Amino acid sequence: MNVQFERSFNNSVRKLRTHIVASVNIKPLEDKILVQAVEAETTTASGLVIPDTAKEKPQEGTVIAVGEGRVTEQGNRVPVDVKEGDTVIYSKYGGTEIKYAGEEYLILSARDVLAVIGK
Repeated sequence: MNVQFERSFNNSVRKLRTHIVASVNIKPLEDKILVQAVEAETTTASGLVIPDTAKEKPQEGTVIAVGEGRVTEQGNRVPVDVKEGDTVIYSKYGGTEIKYAGEEYLILSARDVLAVIGK
């Protein structure tokens, strides 16, 4: 698979995921974020197939739903820095993996999100 095709394919998948956002009926609590991870790379840049046992755990995903934010001791709500549809990079071992309606998701704390990828 050539690199240009793979990038085009990944962009198409990201666009499709933004349409999925509206159809998931999960509302994270407080500062939690529901993310759908991107698929792990199946080939290297030179075209070599990566076996399942050697694949890296993805650290990039699309935000599907966002909680309202945490509440401080003074009772003020601190909003989460990301929004639905954002593509984020998160900690390698952060979050809890769940399955819902046949799809795999990750519930992260806001502190597990390291960056938002610009569009």
